[in-house]
Amino acid sequence: MLKSKVIHIDGVFLGTAIEGANEQAIRFYAAHESVKALHNTYMPDLLALYCQVKLLFKRSQKFLAPV
Repeated sequence: MLKSKVIHIDGVFLGTAIEGANEQAIRFYAAHESVKALHNTYMPDLLALYCQVKLLFKRSQKFLAPV
């Protein structure tokens, strides 16, 4: 049985954290272009994954912000 958690930041859906039945790590399924670099990445836990997704998303927002 797989368990998953939706990851969204500032109201933007970024992807899903998927935990397998026998897996020790969490896999990220990226749904937003800004975090595609993390697609299918494995992290040891949800907090570590969330922090990486948030960091990448926030960095991408700085590049897209009007000057």
